[in-house]
Amino acid sequence: MSTPTSAFTRELAPIPDPVVTVHQLTKTFGMGTTLVPALRGINLDIGRGELTAIMGPSGSGKSTLMHCIVGLEAATSGTVTIDDKEVTAMKESQLTKLRRDNIGFIFQSFNLVPTLTARENINLPATIAGRKIDEDRFNQVIETVGLADRLDHRPSELSGGQQQRVACARAMVGSPDVVFADEPTGNLDSTATEQILKFLRTSVDELGQSVVMVTHEPDAAAWADRVVILRDGQILGELRNPTRDSVLDALRDGR
Repeated sequence: MSTPTSAFTRELAPIPDPVVTVHQLTKTFGMGTTLVPALRGINLDIGRGELTAIMGPSGSGKSTLMHCIVGLEAATSGTVTIDDKEVTAMKESQLTKLRRDNIGFIFQSFNLVPTLTARENINLPATIAGRKIDEDRFNQVIETVGLADRLDHRPSELSGGQQQRVACARAMVGSPDVVFADEPTGNLDSTATEQILKFLRTSVDELGQSVVMVTHEPDAAAWADRVVILRDGQILGELRNPTRDSVLDALRDGR
């Protein structure tokens, strides 16, 4: 967890080597008089090898932003680039390959296959893609997530926290360019929540992973290197080296 505090700033600091670049991104829903702007010209760089938290009230556009970045929803205008790959110019088949090979996902629901063991669930994306598992990477991730004694268990034999750790390991084991975590602790108790956040933090610090976490919880955001705050489809500013209190202050400042 980051320790020094810093003030909320309206201007985003430059990112010298971003893994994700978003430029003038807009997203609207509906037509005519029912037109609803969800994203209003977002400009955002995501730092490589960092844990970035995206926060904002319900309806601020944070989940829509994540979905547009990974191509789950088509942007109305603007561009998204992930590690020099322009997502917004891709066809659906290219997006499918990008999400399979270059992006990891962690969701609030665990999305595990109930008939498969933890090991099989973790390796499932590589199995579907016909890729060989990197055993060194696999062992490194398993050690980091603390699942060595649960690999032969099926989801029904695991606690909620253990199931989410399986989901985390599945997202990390393929060494993706970036991992997107959408409210990853939303269904967990406080103990399991801390385990997941420690894992995300360790994956950045020790595995060099780039992670983007959408959350509404100040306690979760305090584990990040950087907090980006959205409201009404626009970026209000950012907070570096956050704590729970500085996140709360930033959310108040951003009103």
